Amino acid sequence: MSLTRKLVGTAAALTAALSAAVVATPTATAVPDTIPLTITNDSGRGDQVFIYVLGETGGQLGYADAEGTFHPWPDAGSAPEPAPDASIAGPADGQDVTIQMPKLSGRVYFSYGSKLDFKIVNDGQLVQPAVQNPSDPNRDTLFNWTEYTLNDSGLWINSTQVDFFSAPYQTGLRSSSGELMRTGMLKPDGWDNVVTSLSQQDGWDGLAQTGPDGSVLRVLSPGHGVGTGQVDANILSDYVDRVWSKYSSETLTVVPYGDQPEKKFLGAVSGDTMTFTDTSGAVVTTFPKPSGESIFGCAGDLAAPNDDIGAIARTLCAGFNRSSLLDSSTQPTQDPAGFYQDSVTNYYAKYIHEQMADGKAYAFAFDDVVAQESLVHDGDPTEAFIQLDPFSGSATPIGG
Repeated sequence: MSLTRKLVGTAAALTAALSAAVVATPTATAVPDTIPLTITNDSGRGDQVFIYVLGETGGQLGYADAEGTFHPWPDAGSAPEPAPDASIAGPADGQDVTIQMPKLSGRVYFSYGSKLDFKIVNDGQLVQPAVQNPSDPNRDTLFNWTEYTLNDSGLWINSTQVDFFSAPYQTGLRSSSGELMRTGMLKPDGWDNVVTSLSQQDGWDGLAQTGPDGSVLRVLSPGHGVGTGQVDANILSDYVDRVWSKYSSETLTVVPYGDQPEKKFLGAVSGDTMTFTDTSGAVVTTFPKPSGESIFGCAGDLAAPNDDIGAIARTLCAGFNRSSLLDSSTQPTQDPAGFYQDSVTNYYAKYIHEQMADGKAYAFAFDDVVAQESLVHDGDPTEAFIQLDPFSGSATPIGG
């Protein structure tokens, strides 16, 4: 799952924990306290770029400077207060800068033209941008972020579109063997193609946010779209009804653990409830008929704790978003060519995946089910990369 967040008012405070799906074993070679992170600006834009490295380490939330030194956020009152300026000067177009990435679970933000407005509250919690709120001070700033965890077991770094699709970028790393791994690059004109496709899709055309000059800054995810009234909360109801009908007379078999194919859970619908049992017949959990907001957010009716219930919920969430639950009574299905083929589907995720050069994206929280997420990982990394890409034309692969 994309890095988790807890809510403070209408914004998110970073807790930044690795998904239970990413389980690491200690490496034989010690991972250094920092590794170099090279940020390259191939955007074609003349705006000043600002970089922020924010996250959690040792139970403390804070930020890192360009040398990789961690600074805890100071305590604040119950009302949000301005956070210390954590910005690092980013590269001009056609240039790069290298900073030190410390052992954190967090995010690397980048913004164009303006610094981001962060707040702190209570015991050093960070209130982050929540641009689905029209009064958020960052609403008219072009920005994006990547998520990463660097610890003694290695580096995980991913691009994300869970909250919105915005300024294009790639992420990558190099291992101690010299292997370069990268993800997140769009196909030629991929930005325009996603924005245009959604603007022409009935029921999905209200998700774009524009700046004062009328240019598109971002496209909100449908979960935020439901929350702001830009997407009908019942937009997936027809598909949900058909799933409920199918499994009223058939058994849905969920095999959520790729390394434990013998561990299965059997689902059956009665009324508005889907009940799952294990292979002995013992009831494991039940799910109500999920709302669109629960499906898009992989929460609420499909809340996923870190246990077998969560593993089932993750599978259902992915199946509803990808409209793959009618294709096979054994889930999850493995072939991405079959995803998003129903006329009722998550078109936001569909169009983003279609425009990714490697087909991988984090378009919803559990896009890592059957490894469709835009993530790279290595247990012994030597350096990391973020490349800011152009909004039109073709991007150059990291290291290309």
